[in-house]
Amino acid sequence: MIKVKSDEEIEILRKCSLLVGKTLAEVAKNLRPGVKTIELDALAETFIRDHGAKPGFKGYSGFPGSLCISVNDAVVHGIPGEYELREGDIVSIDCGTIIDGYYGDSAYTFGIGEIDPETKLLLQRTKESLYKGVEKAVAGNRTGDIGYAVQSYVEQFGYGVVRELVGHGIGTSMHEKPEIPNFGRRGSGAKLKAGMTICIEPMINLGTKDIIQLNDGWTIKTADGKPSAHYELEIAVGKNEADILTSYTEIEQVIKTHNIYG
Repeated sequence: MIKVKSDEEIEILRKCSLLVGKTLAEVAKNLRPGVKTIELDALAETFIRDHGAKPGFKGYSGFPGSLCISVNDAVVHGIPGEYELREGDIVSIDCGTIIDGYYGDSAYTFGIGEIDPETKLLLQRTKESLYKGVEKAVAGNRTGDIGYAVQSYVEQFGYGVVRELVGHGIGTSMHEKPEIPNFGRRGSGAKLKAGMTICIEPMINLGTKDIIQLNDGWTIKTADGKPSAHYELEIAVGKNEADILTSYTEIEQVIKTHNIYG
């Protein structure tokens, strides 16, 4: 069942989502060669709890971290650990929060120091595809319109669109209906109604669309070992335009003043 949220619920979700953006910005301040991903995770958990919220991911279906940290050819669901970031890495950081029983969920991909031009373009175009999808998140459209907007934009560059992992509805559960694929046909899928809250999250690979799962039961990597980018915004479907509940503003301010790319 697809849930339409009240204005009051949307404002709680906005509060959750804005805290996710602030948390990602705080983590971004510490992105540098030599930092361990487990250190970034601890920083995020402290920041979230200090702001009166709970980490949305920690313990979710047994996931051990507060962040999913996916480096280079890892698409999503990377477990924080002893890996030390290196110059030239790209790192997708996905974060969730819980406030008053509602979830915030957003992701951003960063480049550590100087990254190669081909990978820079992957990040840039993946983020652009996210906003192409967001433009279609209006009442009367369908989930296929969002997926088509993402897919048609990135495939012109020869990129692979991950099929097995999709965006989703969100509210008092992290994953609600409907699913929001990053591929599809215009006019297909669930119909969008004003007040639906969804996460749109392109997962775009530099090479093949095919993926593999590691033995840790979580980490998803590209089958060909090429880089993958991942961006995610939580939005409320509007009558005329999407209401973006997450903010990248703080993140992009940090990017301007630190040696990271995004």
